[in-house]
Amino acid sequence: MTKDQLLTRRRALLAGAAAVGAAGTAGLFMARTGGGEPVRGGAAPAGGPQARAALRPSAYRLQPLTGYGPPRARPRPLAVRSEPILEFPVRGRTMVLTFDDGPDPRYTPDILDTLARYGVRAMFFLCGEMAVDNKELLARMADEGHLVGNHTWTHPLLTQLGRAEIRDEMERTSDVIEDGYGERPQWFRAPYGAWNRAAFQLGAEMGMEPLAWTVDSLDWTTPGTDTIVDRIETGAAPGVVVLSHDAGGDRSQSVKALRRYLPYLLDSGYHLTVPRRRTG
Repeated sequence: MTKDQLLTRRRALLAGAAAVGAAGTAGLFMARTGGGEPVRGGAAPAGGPQARAALRPSAYRLQPLTGYGPPRARPRPLAVRSEPILEFPVRGRTMVLTFDDGPDPRYTPDILDTLARYGVRAMFFLCGEMAVDNKELLARMADEGHLVGNHTWTHPLLTQLGRAEIRDEMERTSDVIEDGYGERPQWFRAPYGAWNRAAFQLGAEMGMEPLAWTVDSLDWTTPGTDTIVDRIETGAAPGVVVLSHDAGGDRSQSVKALRRYLPYLLDSGYHLTVPRRRTG
């Protein structure tokens, strides 16, 4: 894909994101840390199936679009739970580290090595097309106690797909995760944080809960290791869910940043863990 084609693709993505920001539905999660008050948070490629099929895996994930916020209008709002769907297994200063778009054999192993060094578990939201050729990394995630979630097969903008296409993106990814990880995912995250009613409904039908984030490292912009570290350390607080990436571009800064902010967070008294779902 030429530079001009990438720029054209980027403009199409920006146009789609603007439309979602005006009328879409933002992802939500509710978290509780050890009996405290719930913490609420939210976040936020165009083209038909033939256009998506022609793209290389990294072409549409070089610059994910996030943070354009919740919609200004919700004609038919979804019901919000009165109880949290996400709970942490320990009390106190608890946070969750999440990594999107992988697994990538260039960066994911280094991230897993750092997490193992400090005995920390994290969440990985996987894209099926990346997972299908790297199932050994899914097996390692399972062996080391990490949670994996569904991040669709090709990382499309779901608000521009029909229900059948969204279902296919999600089901194929869950199938690959089950094959490599050993069980089907219980969590789902919409690409770009662009949620809609169909994504929520289909995810629920497949037994998955939606999970967004509260601190975006913006590591996909490759702002420099120092900047990534500062964003995460500054944003640290009980109940925070951090968004980073282990694929979709050059993630060497993300790898280096984790080596610095992880021991800092632990020394500051934070528990870095994975959530558990409510069973009742």
